Amino acid sequence: MTQETPAEPSPAPSEMSVPKGRPTLRDVALLAGVSTKTASRVVNGEGGVTAAKVAAVQQAVAKLDYRPNFTASSLRRANGRTAAIAAVLEDVSNPFSSALHRALEDVAHGRDVMIFAGSVDEDPQRERSLIHAFTTRQADALVVVPASDSQRYLASEVNAGTPIVFVDRPPVGIDVDAVLVDNHAGAAEAVRHLVAHGHRDIGFLGDLTSIATARQRLLGYKESLSDHGIRPAPEHIVLDLHTEEAAQRATHDLLTGESPPTALFTAQNLVTIGAVRALRQLDLHHRVALVGYDDFPLADLLQPPVTVVAQDPAAMGRLAASLIFRRLDGERWEPTVHFVPTRLVPRGSGEILGPHAAKP
Repeated sequence: MTQETPAEPSPAPSEMSVPKGRPTLRDVALLAGVSTKTASRVVNGEGGVTAAKVAAVQQAVAKLDYRPNFTASSLRRANGRTAAIAAVLEDVSNPFSSALHRALEDVAHGRDVMIFAGSVDEDPQRERSLIHAFTTRQADALVVVPASDSQRYLASEVNAGTPIVFVDRPPVGIDVDAVLVDNHAGAAEAVRHLVAHGHRDIGFLGDLTSIATARQRLLGYKESLSDHGIRPAPEHIVLDLHTEEAAQRATHDLLTGESPPTALFTAQNLVTIGAVRALRQLDLHHRVALVGYDDFPLADLLQPPVTVVAQDPAAMGRLAASLIFRRLDGERWEPTVHFVPTRLVPRGSGEILGPHAAKP
C-alpha cells in the first residue's frame, strides 16, 4: 500500500475560518489539516490516504463549496483567469438568444476572451447544471438568462467576486447587475398602435406564464386596453405557448371561433411566426392585423411585412459584456439595472385597419 509523504503540521480544522473569495485547493488543505498534496489526492480520487484524512478533506470541500479547476493550466493567464466567460441563454437557436450571444462574442473577441454558451430551455434544473459545469471549470464571469424562480444558489459565486450579469430577466434572491427592457411599456405600445388603427377586439397570444417577461407583457396588454376603456374577452387571451406549432394551433382555433378578434398581439417571436402561418393558412393575413413582440429574420419580407415591437438583443449583449469586463478590470459599483429601449417598427401587418377606424 502506498504511503503518503509526511507533511509539516498544519493548523487544526477548528482553528481555520472559511476564506473569502473563490476557495483554492490550499484553502481546503488548511481547513482539513492536511498537506496540499494529500488534499489533491482526495479531490482527484487517488488512493494512499487514510480514511480519517479523506473524511476531513471531504468535509472541508463541502464547507468551502470548493470546485476543482478542470481547465488546463496552459490555458490560464498569469492572473489566474481562464479567459472564458459563460453565457447561460434561453435557447441558442432562438433569434433573440443567437443575436445576444453574437454580441457577447464580438466584444469578448476584442479582449482575446472565449464565450462558452448553453441553453436552459426553460428548465431550472438545466440552468443550475449548466452554471455548475461552467463555474467548476472556473469561468471568469457569467451572463445569465434565468429559467428558475430564484437564483440564491449563486450566492457563493457572488461572494467569491465572480462578475455576473443577468440579461432579459431580472435576478431573484441575489443582488447583481441586470440588462433588461421594459416589457410592460413595449406591450402597451403595441396595443395602442392597434387601437389607433381601429381595433377593439385584440387577441393576446403569450409565452409561458412562468416567465417573468411573459407576465409583464400580458399586464401591459391588459392595462393598455383598460386605458382605452376596453375589456378583453377572456377567450381572446391564450397563454403558455412556447413553440411555433402550439401558437399556430392556438391562432387557428382563435380565428375560427364564434367571435374572432380583428387583431392579434403575439408576445414572443416564435409565437408570432406560428400566428403568421395560421393567418396565411386561413387566408386572413390581409384582414387580421398583427403586431408581434420581438423581431425575427425575414419579418420584413413577408406579405404583409410584420409589424413588431423590436428589442435590441445585440445592444443588450454589448452592454452586458461591457459590465462584465469593467468588473473584471477592477471597477466596483452597486449592482444596477440597466434598461435598453424597445421601438415599434410599423411594416404593414399592424396597420391593417379595423372596424372602428376613422373614416377618410
